[in-house]
Amino acid sequence: MAHQEIIFAGFGGQGILSMGKFLAYAGMDEELNVSWLPSYGPEMRGGTANCSVILTNENIGSPIVTDATAVVVMNRPSLDKFENVVIPNGLLIVDSDLVTRDVNRDDITVIRIPAQTIAEQLGSKKISNMILLGALIEKTNIVPMEALLKALKEHGKAQFYDLNKAALEKGAEVVR
Repeated sequence: MAHQEIIFAGFGGQGILSMGKFLAYAGMDEELNVSWLPSYGPEMRGGTANCSVILTNENIGSPIVTDATAVVVMNRPSLDKFENVVIPNGLLIVDSDLVTRDVNRDDITVIRIPAQTIAEQLGSKKISNMILLGALIEKTNIVPMEALLKALKEHGKAQFYDLNKAALEKGAEVVR
C-alpha cells in the first residue's frame, strides 16, 4: 500500500469526521501508521468540517495534509477550498447531489456520485457519507473493505451497522 493522504470535507453534521475516524481505525487494524486530524468551524452543525487522514507504512512527520492523494467533498465550499490540494493524478470524490459546480481540473480522477439520492433509496440520507467512503475504499484499495467493516462494527453504533454496511457496499459498487 502506498502512502495515502486524504481529506474529507463538508458541512458539520454530515458525518465528515466519522468517515475519517472509521478509516483511521481500519488503518490501525491493518498495522499502518495512522494520523486523524479533525477540523471544524465554530458553528459546528451546518458549519464547515473537514478531517485529514494519513495512512502509511512510513513515519508520519505531520498530521497536516497539504498534498492530498484523495479528497472527498460533500459541499461546494469544500470543493472550492480543497480542489487544488489534490496532487496531480490524485482522486477527487464529489457528492454530485450537493456540489453544484464542475471540477476545474483535468489532471486528476474525478468521481461524481449522487450520494444523497442513493442514501435515500437505501433508507436514510444520513448514510451518504458512507457511500462516498465505500467508493474511496474501492477505488484506492487503501484498506480492505473487511477492515473497514470491522472498524465500523467495533467503533460505530450497533443499530446503524447494517445500514452503514449497505451504504459502504453500494458506494464500492458504484465505482466498480
